[in-house]
Amino acid sequence: MKKIVFLIATALIFCSFTSDKNVAVPSGEKLVYAGSYNMSGLMTHLAQVTMSTETVTTAKNSYLHLNCELATFSKWDKFFKIRDIYESYVNPITLKPSLYKRSIDEGGYTKKEKYAFKGNAVTSTSKKRRQPETVKKFIIGAATQDVVSLLYKVRTVDFTKLKTGDIKSFKIIFDEKEIPVTLKYMGTETVKAGNLGNKNCYKLSIGAKTDALKGKDKNLIWLTADAKKVPALMKFSIPVGTGQLALTSATGI
Repeated sequence: MKKIVFLIATALIFCSFTSDKNVAVPSGEKLVYAGSYNMSGLMTHLAQVTMSTETVTTAKNSYLHLNCELATFSKWDKFFKIRDIYESYVNPITLKPSLYKRSIDEGGYTKKEKYAFKGNAVTSTSKKRRQPETVKKFIIGAATQDVVSLLYKVRTVDFTKLKTGDIKSFKIIFDEKEIPVTLKYMGTETVKAGNLGNKNCYKLSIGAKTDALKGKDKNLIWLTADAKKVPALMKFSIPVGTGQLALTSATGI
């Protein structure tokens, strides 16, 4: 189950190419997904993923707060209860992160993380259940971002300039490590996009140096082929099975 949670988090951010220009992500957006897992040959709804944005203002700066919550439906809690929250506070124009927070509760296993970004330097604070808090400082690449902010960065990309088969490489920071990821543009397809109806979408495939992913072109995401580039559908394949995240509701876009 931990691999499933990691893959969902990765799937939600794996579409990043270097953008040609900076475009602000709207505040007040809310995207809701049904998380399903293949059980005995049937795709079964197990969880809900909610992504939202809001403007947060401090005495010195204004940030865009990106929030992602993952929760199993109550009827599945007795088997494996999940209540995870991923947050990123970013520059509203460049989407560069200043603060990343992660709080997970998975089957009784708990962990809290906080990354404070200052240029290429990161100070991380981590606390696992029944273990003392740890603090680390490390340097990341100039283009490395946290898993939440990277999802929104993709909306600044002009996919019309990409050709089928084009591959891009980048890094994300997760569990205090930089993880190399490759992305392949696979053209366009029409998929269901919740209350948005059937939408023509950009299709992308992810590859990563991690045991959490399995198969070639089996981990996919579809983004609406318009200016908003809303993630409409995500499919993942891991060593213990397959699953998907399907958009059910999009508001404030």
